Amino acid sequence: MSDSDGKPDKSDSAALFRQAVRDAAPLASKKRHQPDHPKPKAKARQRAADERAALQESLQLPADIADLETGEELLFKRDHISLRMFRKLRRGSPPARASLDLHGYREHDAKYELQEFISYSVANGYRCVRVVHGKGLGSGNRGPIIKQGVNRWLRHWGVVDAFCSTPPHDGGTGAIYVLLRQRRARAGHPTS
Repeated sequence: MSDSDGKPDKSDSAALFRQAVRDAAPLASKKRHQPDHPKPKAKARQRAADERAALQESLQLPADIADLETGEELLFKRDHISLRMFRKLRRGSPPARASLDLHGYREHDAKYELQEFISYSVANGYRCVRVVHGKGLGSGNRGPIIKQGVNRWLRHWGVVDAFCSTPPHDGGTGAIYVLLRQRRARAGHPTS
């Protein structure tokens, strides 16, 4: 029995069901069977696995230390610099032998001054220097232009082994320590 669409009629389906269960009788006992032992407590296996994975991940540093950047902090290290050395740098060891303040410079001039400063520092055998780039509060909607430039430029100069934002007493996120390669540079700019 079906309607004009070829689908079974709903009233016919109900009638067929009633006919199929007409000899069924309710169970005499309303008691349900209870197992001899209590059910085991549910275990959130996936949650436990996720928590273990999160713990393992938190104990391992990513391959690129730049992935650790949070907010305004700048972090960079080359692969050959150990995490121990990088942690020391973040604490200000070795101490900065020279400092450059880029406040008030335009981007092009800041890059030139930074190149000269890094070249001078490498030529004089300085292992660590400090660069004050500012926080970019005067840059308006464009964001911290000099800070972003310093971050970009230093990553491309081979004589720079690492850099990181300084502790608050030395400029905080408005300055960085720069770890320089321990060799004398060839004549020219840090990019050579």
